Amino acid sequence: MTDQFTSFDGTSLAIHTEGEGRPVILLHGLFSSAHMNWIKWGHGQRLAAAGFRAIMLDFRVHGESAAPHDASAYPEGVLVRDAAALADHLGLVPGMFDLVGFSLGARTAIHAVAHGILEPRRLAICGMGVSGLAEWERRASFFKRVIVEFDTIKPGDPAYVARTFLKSQGVDRVAARLLLDAMDDFDLANLVNITMPAAAICGAEDDDNGSAEELAAMLPDARYIEVPGSHLNSVTKPEMGEAIVSFLSE
Repeated sequence: MTDQFTSFDGTSLAIHTEGEGRPVILLHGLFSSAHMNWIKWGHGQRLAAAGFRAIMLDFRVHGESAAPHDASAYPEGVLVRDAAALADHLGLVPGMFDLVGFSLGARTAIHAVAHGILEPRRLAICGMGVSGLAEWERRASFFKRVIVEFDTIKPGDPAYVARTFLKSQGVDRVAARLLLDAMDDFDLANLVNITMPAAAICGAEDDDNGSAEELAAMLPDARYIEVPGSHLNSVTKPEMGEAIVSFLSE
């Protein structure tokens, strides 16, 4: 089921839902969507079969959500504010829902939890390591280059795969650039505030955002769970969904 709701600033965002039971918010990766990360590969269905209500948000500029061109629609921390608006819209009670994020979604979840904006019962951080948090500007610069040089990037260029993915997803590049400018680095000292049980779930060949194992070691109550794949394909494999379900079911 797909619905729309109005976020904190009036922007229309899409929510996709599967199943009934304890709510689980799932946040997708950069320039992807709920469909590409959670629905297409059956992860939402796995959660539903295990007795959860999978609530899968399309961030602004992604999927079926709006992609405004007005710079005022991209204040600092905009995606955290969208996630908080979703929890408020659904009336979720602190400690009575779970939170899952992949890549950008994991980064957003960490920001929200570390700053006390969201208080999930359990937190699953997928495809994210230490450098993806503390060195976001470096990662953002790569994607800004993809956007600026979109029409001239050729096969063989390290940016060509990212360009191909942006094109396949129909990403609005004007809005995407505004969104990238709205995000900043994360102070790793704030990881001590994430006290609920957490899991850093990451592909064995995924080092795009640094070490997930190191990230798990820096959290007060977390463990590292390795699944097959790289950053590009770990989320397409059943093991990712199975690891999320297993962790949330404990």
